[in-house]
Amino acid sequence: MIDPHRYGPWAVIAGGSEGVGAEFAARLAAAGINIVLLARREGPLAETAERVAARGVQVRTLAVDLTAPDAPSRVASATADVEVGLLVYNAGANTHSAEFLDGDLDAFAAMNALNVTAPLALVHHFGRGMRERGRGGIVLVGSLTGYCGSARHTVYGGSKAYLRIFAESLWLELRDYNVDVLHLVLGVTRTPAMARAGLNFDIPGMLVAEPADVAREGLEQLANGPVFVAGGNAETAARSSGPDRAAIVLGGHRRMQKLIGAEPDPR
Repeated sequence: MIDPHRYGPWAVIAGGSEGVGAEFAARLAAAGINIVLLARREGPLAETAERVAARGVQVRTLAVDLTAPDAPSRVASATADVEVGLLVYNAGANTHSAEFLDGDLDAFAAMNALNVTAPLALVHHFGRGMRERGRGGIVLVGSLTGYCGSARHTVYGGSKAYLRIFAESLWLELRDYNVDVLHLVLGVTRTPAMARAGLNFDIPGMLVAEPADVAREGLEQLANGPVFVAGGNAETAARSSGPDRAAIVLGGHRRMQKLIGAEPDPR
């Protein structure tokens, strides 16, 4: 069970309206931690907030576009009167899946704002309070896509790789202050977002994790950072970290083609 004294009394969950974020909220609420849910759409936010509040905790919601320049200040204002002991940054989808030279540069910049700029700003804001109090936790949700290059994931994969190195470095800086940092790496997970992206969950032999299991693993491993690969995908991450980058990238590319239902690349 997560320790509400160490990681409470409030937790902020970005991307908290569905999928893994909603499961984080449910588990933290069961431990008695109050929740602030952040997401773009008010409807799903309200539905999740109602379910979480039924567990007997306080719940706040903020419908916010985390790519907007004023998003971090809006989050700071919405939480100015509470003590936040845990930040879970679960936002950060591949919002512009296109080959780089054919894509829209502004859309790629918005993806970087979601995957890099916003989490850095929120960690900077909430992390300072945790360091001063000498307790707290930060979970940054990442992706196996950040372990090797992939077509149509040039910016998304690069941002996820950046976030992992950032988390590892932050873990070093905060470990003497009793603030835990975890980069929680997801493989294929049966989330609404991945379903909307058209991923094929039925490929024989493919590991498909459930959101509830991923959230449980993340909270169980929070104190054991800096990185945990969820859903039984540790071996895949290890295979993607070897020195023969051409072979690794080409192998990963072929697996991705199967996942998205594209024609296999014969090269």
